[in-house]
Amino acid sequence: MEYKELVKIAQETKDKAYAPYSGFKVGAALYTKSGRVYTGINIENATYGATICAERTAVFKAVSDGENSFEAIAIASDSEDYVYPCGICRQVLAEFSGDDLKIICSRKDRQFMVHSLGDLLPHAFRRMVE
Repeated sequence: MEYKELVKIAQETKDKAYAPYSGFKVGAALYTKSGRVYTGINIENATYGATICAERTAVFKAVSDGENSFEAIAIASDSEDYVYPCGICRQVLAEFSGDDLKIICSRKDRQFMVHSLGDLLPHAFRRMVE
């Protein structure tokens, strides 16, 4: 799938976000190695610790459907600046992806930059498998 299409999906999904406290709506589009796309939005809560980011929503939806191998994720907001995943989301992505996962960070005008997870989270903590 083209990155431009993933950004478009993330941008369209963003409008469904529940962000009454910050007003900062975020959408994500996660592309799996099987060719499926899972979307996610940020969902805020009055107790901020219960808030979930768009990226994790997309990952958890995919994993709950049995998908656990990802190729790319696009992130969109109404920001004039590029939007990046937070540290927690980067760590969650590292649980299911290698350093080569493509992170597509976009702006409101749908311009985007592509980074690898390894660039955004060097030396990620990963489970030790014997």
